[in-house]
Amino acid sequence: MSGVSRDADRRRVAMVCDAGPDVGIGHVMRCLALGEELVARGVRVVMVADLDRVPWAAEQVRRRGIEIVFPGPEDVREVLVGLDPSSVVVDSYLLPASVYADLRDRWPLLALTDGDPGGRVADLYLDQNLGAEASAWTLPEGSRHLGGLDYAQQRRDIVRQRPSRPKTAADEHTPLRVLAFFGGTDAFGVAPRVARLVARTGVAVELTVIAATPELAEATHGIEPAPGQVVQVIGPTDTLAELVADADVVLSAAGTSAWELFCLGAAVGFVCVADNQADAYARMDADGLALGIATLAELDADPGRAVTRLEALLGDVRLRERLRAACWTTVDGRGPARVADALLALEHDRA
Repeated sequence: MSGVSRDADRRRVAMVCDAGPDVGIGHVMRCLALGEELVARGVRVVMVADLDRVPWAAEQVRRRGIEIVFPGPEDVREVLVGLDPSSVVVDSYLLPASVYADLRDRWPLLALTDGDPGGRVADLYLDQNLGAEASAWTLPEGSRHLGGLDYAQQRRDIVRQRPSRPKTAADEHTPLRVLAFFGGTDAFGVAPRVARLVARTGVAVELTVIAATPELAEATHGIEPAPGQVVQVIGPTDTLAELVADADVVLSAAGTSAWELFCLGAAVGFVCVADNQADAYARMDADGLALGIATLAELDADPGRAVTRLEALLGDVRLRERLRAACWTTVDGRGPARVADALLALEHDRA
């Protein structure tokens, strides 16, 4: 394999991420946490991602001192050759295994995975999922596996809001403050459906819904709240961490944002919006880390059950306390530093 030798001040890490209105920005957001950790260490970071149709996410990336290259019709390998990186990070379900093999032959390669990478080779694998501490698949020769929530990626604005202890009943608001958000694109239109569930519970709450698009905002505004409920609909925001920290209950998708919510010690009700979330969704519920409200299929087939689950979360303060204590101890916020240490050590070893 070819190596790259350069001084520390010439390091440049290229991050290749799936992104867009259809695939969401979860891949971008977990790479963003690692990216800002590297930038803080003086490393130049360039993200190769189709963010021109997700301007809010693009602004988040640039604000952290990370450059963006839009891949366009070019092969990603051609883009990376032009960048001449010292290492490459890939977070993608779309790139074929042959591209991973070529990238690893050219540069030190870190691949973010969710379980078995399906033949995609890398020097380092990061699987930041619950129960991923031990690899269940055979690593390629010379590779290393970073698994489990010790390596979960949280952005610095999340870690800054991490409380010194989990919130208790004495810290809650009256009425309860509930925050609902479902990613930077909410491709499945979950926000208004969950707002409708909250209305059906009849529980007095102050509900804030983050609507990813004007259409979802309009749909949410059209839902009649129950007596005693107040609903505020806002667009994508830079203050998500603060909103989570202030909320008594958070309703969200069971994706990459789960670990950020755990770091903040939130009492969370999850909706499983994609097949690749199903295992984590079931395990978080079974382990008492969060409450599973419903899958998308269940929202369609049996919304009454989802209402019952949500009523339990909104109505039981002891349940909320148990959830907060459990998830707060699970994610400590130091995952980006651990992964950055491993990536920079890999660069040194491959030089």
